[in-house]
Amino acid sequence: MIKFRKLILRTTLSLMMALPFTAQADLVVLQYHHVDDSTPPATSTSRSLFEAQLQMIAELGLEVVSLEPAARQTLAGDAPKTNQVAITFDDAYESVYNVAAPLLDEQQIPYTIFVNTNSVGGKGYMGWTELKELNRKEWVTIANHSADHAHLARKPGEAEADWNTRTNRSLDRAQSALETQLGTTPRLFAYPYGEYDEALEQKINSRDWLGFGQQSGAIGRHSHSTRLPRFPMANAYGQLNSLKDKLLSKAFPVRASSLPDGVISTNPPSLTIKLNAPLSASRLACFASGLGRIDFRVTGDTVTVQAPKALNARRFRYNCTHPAGDGSFYWLSQQWLNLDAPED
Repeated sequence: MIKFRKLILRTTLSLMMALPFTAQADLVVLQYHHVDDSTPPATSTSRSLFEAQLQMIAELGLEVVSLEPAARQTLAGDAPKTNQVAITFDDAYESVYNVAAPLLDEQQIPYTIFVNTNSVGGKGYMGWTELKELNRKEWVTIANHSADHAHLARKPGEAEADWNTRTNRSLDRAQSALETQLGTTPRLFAYPYGEYDEALEQKINSRDWLGFGQQSGAIGRHSHSTRLPRFPMANAYGQLNSLKDKLLSKAFPVRASSLPDGVISTNPPSLTIKLNAPLSASRLACFASGLGRIDFRVTGDTVTVQAPKALNARRFRYNCTHPAGDGSFYWLSQQWLNLDAPED
């Protein structure tokens, strides 16, 4: 395998701020949970697939980089000429320590582990001893995934004071535990379940943290610092036949700050995108979770995307892609959150 060089270092959405159509290198962040052949299938990547994914990254000549400096560099518009890749793991499962870490550490490939600190040392999770060992490696980052892995968006009927108390406690106790146990406090946060609302984003922003979701897509200079996308890499989503398109993808040329938080009030929600030339509706493809490709309406230079029926899931997405040149695709993933649906 080619060696990797280390990095030193509401319902209706109207995207009326489309940006110039210029392809550039972006940051693709991969999201893992378990890396094992015997853990829950929905959140697991087999060892053989994980190794094959790393091999494809190497064969494409893409550099794997440390998450925080690369994300901040990309948001600042200082990305290099070719895409970079960052690797992340949520929840600090034992399989990451036993399977993934040795493979990555052998080549000093940078990676980030997002930890929900109340679970540390529990069955199936790493303990602080393992996390301290990994944290001593300069290519490893241990970051905040909340204290309790709770659903942090404000619940229907929840008093604002109660919501502030529980979310501040979860965010700050986790950060304090990381500082106490590891001596480091990266300015990174991964939303449990990928769920957020605007008020939660404001808390992340006020702490000067970068917030990472679970919607797909690349990070570009017009991405939003508190709703950064990652590509899920579990077996169902990380297969090699689609991985190349994901690794070479570009952030859709629309200011992410113009997107709402996705909390819905009607179901199915509609998504209206304004396309500036040479973006063309004839080359746009849109998909809805569980429904595959869906149609959209074209009115002048705008398209309106709406699923043909209500979606019953708590979380679902509309994904739209458009050719970006050189075989790559612009990728837009809008997450929707139905707070009336049961929590996981």
